[in-house]
Amino acid sequence: MRSRYSAFVTANGEYLMQSHHSSTRPIKEKKAIVKWAKSVEWIKLDVLETTKGTENDTEGTVTFKAYFYENGKVAVIHEKSAFVKENNKWYYLGLSK
Repeated sequence: MRSRYSAFVTANGEYLMQSHHSSTRPIKEKKAIVKWAKSVEWIKLDVLETTKGTENDTEGTVTFKAYFYENGKVAVIHEKSAFVKENNKWYYLGLSK
């Protein structure tokens, strides 16, 4: 999760796509994601809760708040994200149910 947050801060679209699971990867939205990531000023990431996600797990969730300035106001993304581990690498799936 922290590496994906860092990729948003640096607008690293390649990493955001590579770390997004192929079954849910928004390839067509890459340019829009990068443009938006560059348009805001990132403040901080607070990881609120994790479930599973250890070395022996193949899935896990991360609940977080990512704070940023947009149009002169502080905004926040509050999300519970689902991740899956394949070939010893973690991938973002999307919102957890």
